[in-house]
Amino acid sequence: MQWLQIINININCLFWIILSLFMKSKTIFNDPIHGTMELHPLLVTIIDTRQFQRLRFIKQLGGVYYVYPGASHNRFEHSIGVCYLAGQLVKALKERQPELNISDEDILCVQIAGLCHDLGHGPFSHVFDDMFIPRVRPNDPWKHENASVEMFDYLVKDNKLKTVMEQHGLDLDFIKELINGPLKVPTGNQWPYKGRPEDKSFLYEIVANKRNGIDVDKWDYFARDCYHLGIQNNFDYHRFIKFARVCEVDGKKIICTRDKEASNLYNMFYTRTYLHQRAYQHRVCKIIEAMIAEAFVKADPYIQIEGSDGKMFKLSTAIDDPEAYTKLTDQVFEQILNSSDPNLEEARKILCSIIERRLYKCLGQIQTGNTKKITTVCVCVCVCSIKIDYRIKDVHFYRKTDINKAIKLSKEEVPKLLPQQFEEHLVRVYCKKTDQEALEAKEHFVQWCTDKNFTKPQEGIIIPPELRAPIKHFDSKTET
Repeated sequence: MQWLQIINININCLFWIILSLFMKSKTIFNDPIHGTMELHPLLVTIIDTRQFQRLRFIKQLGGVYYVYPGASHNRFEHSIGVCYLAGQLVKALKERQPELNISDEDILCVQIAGLCHDLGHGPFSHVFDDMFIPRVRPNDPWKHENASVEMFDYLVKDNKLKTVMEQHGLDLDFIKELINGPLKVPTGNQWPYKGRPEDKSFLYEIVANKRNGIDVDKWDYFARDCYHLGIQNNFDYHRFIKFARVCEVDGKKIICTRDKEASNLYNMFYTRTYLHQRAYQHRVCKIIEAMIAEAFVKADPYIQIEGSDGKMFKLSTAIDDPEAYTKLTDQVFEQILNSSDPNLEEARKILCSIIERRLYKCLGQIQTGNTKKITTVCVCVCVCSIKIDYRIKDVHFYRKTDINKAIKLSKEEVPKLLPQQFEEHLVRVYCKKTDQEALEAKEHFVQWCTDKNFTKPQEGIIIPPELRAPIKHFDSKTET
C-alpha cells in the first residue's frame, strides 16, 4: 500500500508541475484590428467561461447590422481587444515611468477590467438598456455598467475563480471600480476609491475614463467599428500610447499626451462624431432599433427564461438574476421570429417587418436645444431624440521641454477646423403606419410647420426657431 501512496503523491506533483508550466505560458489571439495579441492564462480562463462566451451572441452595434451588412461583429471580440489595449497602455506607462510603481498585479487587474467591462450588455447592446428597459421599467436606473459588475461577481463565483485570483494578488473591488467607478457614493473631497490610493489615480482612466472619455474602450470600438462599417478611422491609438505620460494636476496623477499630438487627439473625437452621424444615429438604424425595442416590449410578458433555483424570468426581469441573464442574448430575436405562440403574434409581425424591410417612415427631423433622456413612442408616431457631442473636456498635454508638467493648450494651438457649435440635438419623428398613411402624416407635419411660419431648408429637415429651446421629453443614448 505504501508504494501506491508514493505513486499517487508523485502523480499529484507531476500534475501541479504541468499546470504550473501551463499557467506561465501565454495564449495567442489573432485579431483583424490589433494583429497578434498575447494574453495571460488567467485572462484566457475568464474568456473560457459561459458568462464571457455569451458575448459572442450580442451584436456590438445592435440594429446597425441591418443597414451595414459588414457590422456583424460582437461584444466578444471587442472585449478582448479592450483587454489587449489596456495592457498595452499600462505596460507602456510602467516602462516609461518606473517611478509610478506600476505592479504586475496592477496590469492584470486593468486587463481583467477591460475584458469584463461589457459583461452586462443585453440583446442588441444599447437597444436593450437605452430603449427597452426604460419602457418596461421606467423608474429603474439600471445600466449595463452596473450589470457588468454583477455579472463579473457571478462569473468569479460560478467558476470558483476567487481563490486563484487572490493567489495572483488581485483585488476584486479594484477591478469592479475600474469597470464602473466607485463602489460607494463619495463624500466631499475624499478619495472615492478603495482599490488603489490616490497616487495611482491614473489607473482609473485606462478602461473607463470618467474625466474626459479618452480610454481604450473607445480606441477599440472606433477601430473595430470603422473596419466593419467600411469607414475611415483617422485616430492613431499607437501614437497616443507612444507619447502617453502621467503628470500631476491638482494633486491627482492623470494621463497626458504630447502637445504635438493635439491633432491626433482631435481626430479621435472627430471619428466619434462621424461614426454617430454615419452609423450609430443613422435614420434607418434608429428606426430598426425602435422596432426591435417595441417587439421586445410586446413579447416581454410571454418570454420565459430559467434562472437560479429554477425560477422563471421575463425579458425585463432577467436582469435581476445573473443565471437568467447569462442565457439572454440576441437569439431572443430568432426565438420570437420563429415562434408559433399566438401570444407573440404582435411582436413577431414587427420582427417580420424588419426582415422584409417594411419599416417605419421618417417624417422629418428638427434641430433643437438641449434634451433630456427619454424616448417617446405612441400608437402611430415614434419620436426619438439624438445628441451628438463634439466637446473635448479636461484634456491635458505636456511639452518636450518639461515632460512632467501638465498643461492645457491655448486656442491658437488647437486645430483650426474645430466646429463653432459643440453639440447637435436632433428630434426625429417616425410614422408606424403604411406608405400612404405615412405620406399623409408627413403632409400634416409639413403643414404644421407652414402654419407656424417655419421653413424647410432641405428635404426631411425642418428647423422651427421656437423649438431650439430645451425639449423636456425626448432622448436617446449616443454612446456605443
